[in-house]
Amino acid sequence: MPDQEIQSDDTVERLALALDRASSVPVSVQLRGALEYGIASGDLAPGTRLPSVRRLAARLGLSPVTVSNVYAALQEGGHVKGRVGTGTFVADDGVSHHQAQALRDIERRIGELVRLGQEAGLSRAELAYRVSTAPERPGQVRVLMLGTFQDATEAYAEDIRPYLRAGDEIIARTTERLARDRPEGIALIVVPRTLRVEAQSYFPGLPVVGITLIPKEATRIALAAIPPQAQVAAISYFPEFLPAMRAGIMRFAPHVSRVTATIRDDDNLSAILSRADVVIHSTGAEDLRQGLRSDQTAIEYRHTPDSHAIETDLLPAIDACRGRTPEQREQKP
Repeated sequence: MPDQEIQSDDTVERLALALDRASSVPVSVQLRGALEYGIASGDLAPGTRLPSVRRLAARLGLSPVTVSNVYAALQEGGHVKGRVGTGTFVADDGVSHHQAQALRDIERRIGELVRLGQEAGLSRAELAYRVSTAPERPGQVRVLMLGTFQDATEAYAEDIRPYLRAGDEIIARTTERLARDRPEGIALIVVPRTLRVEAQSYFPGLPVVGITLIPKEATRIALAAIPPQAQVAAISYFPEFLPAMRAGIMRFAPHVSRVTATIRDDDNLSAILSRADVVIHSTGAEDLRQGLRSDQTAIEYRHTPDSHAIETDLLPAIDACRGRTPEQREQKP
């Protein structure tokens, strides 16, 4: 726990610097977005204890009521959990629950197998030998990658696909598209951590894995190449994502000091863009490129699933789904 507390302090310190007091976006909205992004990016790992309300309020110069309301909103969204007398902690993504359910299913089937073996006159040793020499026949798994923007979600699915076994399938859908195109035969849902609770409401009977996202290598390289004297504009559709963009720019382009971050529908967007040498836009705001001058540079702030999170969180959850029938997949745990 001490290491996680240090991690929390370091991350909160970094995110605090990303808050823009001059922005038209309320600081409370920025703080919530910054903490959500810290959770989604893995900077704030499951089980990490966040600073107390009063401590964080004092560090950021905010009222304790403001911080308390942000913590309450994060808890309502399933991102954090409050423990009486101990503090506020980043919530687990629930993978271990589904693994435990899979183990219970296996234990039940082993009991049935032992009974059938006894009826056939097989000893436990003979049954164990037959199990150990049986050919491996893993079930195929159909995974749904769920996101906000179709292009980005498809890119996440493409990045995950090489980790899957032959015969497995991963398809991409946006939350908006689900209303008219709900795929069948899904065994598991994978989402950015910030969408985990929403995904569980769409698929209450299926395991949902919240995956950590990190900036793609191309994004990191592009940020590092920005000239130190450049005037930078960071644009996002969602105000909650602006602190994440600022934090990423500060991390991968620490030499850049002139950054203006705003939302896509800001009334002053045209003026902000006209003054910018470099325009960094979130995925989904590609249309901004059409109005840029030839002397302006555009960078898409795009993410990719963290390979470590795929190995440690997603693949074990997929393996836990193998062998389950479609009927079992639809059963609520």
